[in-house]
Amino acid sequence: MKARIYCPSKSVTQSGSRGSDKWVLEYEPAGQKAVETLMGWTGTKDALQQVKLSFPSQDEAEAYAKRKGIDYDVKPQQSRRVRFQAYADNFK
Repeated sequence: MKARIYCPSKSVTQSGSRGSDKWVLEYEPAGQKAVETLMGWTGTKDALQQVKLSFPSQDEAEAYAKRKGIDYDVKPQQSRRVRFQAYADNFK
């Protein structure tokens, strides 16, 4: 059972940064998805793929994983490059 801990980026469709300060622990898939023969649906028997736990900080997410004995990988938080541009700069 392996998990990854990361800080999700802000939503592309919104200008705000709501929810981008939380850290998420989610389990990596244990097996491949299979196509169900009768209906043709894609599914898996791994219920942990549906679990996403959120934490206020990276340290708390790591502490949880250590306490539960979960192997984990931490993906560093990516910084956002903000570029200020005036509307008039489009016509230079």
